[in-house]
Amino acid sequence: QVQLVESGGGLVQPGGSLRLSCAASGSIFSIHDMGWYRQAPEKERELVAAITSREYTNYPDSVKGRFTISRDNAKKKVYLQMNSLKAEDTAVYYCHARITTREDILTNDYWGQGTQVTVSS
Repeated sequence: QVQLVESGGGLVQPGGSLRLSCAASGSIFSIHDMGWYRQAPEKERELVAAITSREYTNYPDSVKGRFTISRDNAKKKVYLQMNSLKAEDTAVYYCHARITTREDILTNDYWGQGTQVTVSS
């Protein structure tokens, strides 16, 4: 099995910063694209940041210039540095990874359990 475990969420004031981490573990042959999504109450899940295995990155306009995604392939981790946080960034943040598993060499999408980020004064 494969697991993605996020950490680093919490409460922060507007204008503050947070760094999310996500660690992949289990029977992993290779990790392809990784990313972060978020879901606010009564809204659909949306992409926040994505990074390919060659470290090409993609961001929506809503976070461009404020959020930075990075990955450490040796540690099987992906990070999201969030700066200049706004109230509208409040959501549950989910880690995503496209992973080929070792046992069957099948590629599937995997998700973390989510971590709450609340931006409020």
